[in-house]
Amino acid sequence: SKPPGLFDRVWEFDLANKVISIGWDKLGDFSKLSKDDLAAKITLMCPAKPPQTRSLITNMNWSFFHEIVPGDIILARRGRKILAAVGTVTSRAAYSPGRSPVHTDNHFIGVKWHDTPRDKTFPTVVFPMHTLSEFTEDQYRAVVSDNLSELPISEEPPAITDRTEFVLEKYLEEFIVSNFGAIFKGKLELYEDSEGNIGQQYTTEIGPIDILAYDPKTKTFVVLELKKGRPSDQVVGQVLRYMGWVKHNLCTEGQSVRGIVICRDKDLKLQYALGVVDNVEVKYFRVSFELRDTP
Repeated sequence: SKPPGLFDRVWEFDLANKVISIGWDKLGDFSKLSKDDLAAKITLMCPAKPPQTRSLITNMNWSFFHEIVPGDIILARRGRKILAAVGTVTSRAAYSPGRSPVHTDNHFIGVKWHDTPRDKTFPTVVFPMHTLSEFTEDQYRAVVSDNLSELPISEEPPAITDRTEFVLEKYLEEFIVSNFGAIFKGKLELYEDSEGNIGQQYTTEIGPIDILAYDPKTKTFVVLELKKGRPSDQVVGQVLRYMGWVKHNLCTEGQSVRGIVICRDKDLKLQYALGVVDNVEVKYFRVSFELRDTP
């Protein structure tokens, strides 16, 4: 993220000079480093960040210099609901300190910006939070299409079978996040990515994860989904999809992901469905409220 006003100056420069730029300037010129050396440099630069966050920073910077090639398509976004422009990559990334007089980004890729679409606003979130993310061809076509009903990025509204449960667990999510350390007794940490986004309603290309956590002891990601009055089959399918996304996008070699479904009452269908899945468990919550005449 950039301070207010800085995005406009950065974007005006990039658009006028036919480039796209990124920061992480404290890394200097890392274009010749191996991926392991880059990871080591990022660890020295931000040792306090969790390993998975450092891994995400490493992967994004590595991709910018080594995986984006001429002919690729770039989607420049303004926030997470606005497509600023679309362009075709014309040259690979280069480290060019001092090239821009309006901002400090020193890493540039040459881009031929298309005339359309420009500044296209969507009614819902369509872009991930990360600075650099890869889109599939279907996602790209949906974003540049004028038919918003074709967007596969935003998740369909869930079918609600129990409205009371949905309302109760909607507030429960806020309570869990606010009291995360006490509830999980320090065994789990709320995930925070390289841009400071925490793991509540963590946006992915396939919808938002209710709560994304990390187990520092086992170095395992944990996807927590509240049932929220939804049918059991939908909840199971959703938590497995999110686990698959985490495995593909966040897990490094040797890391794994597990899931927790949180619900209020016993659900036989849910128990049977998860009975054959080793890495997803069910947790039940209880709410107690009492009025008394004395403290």
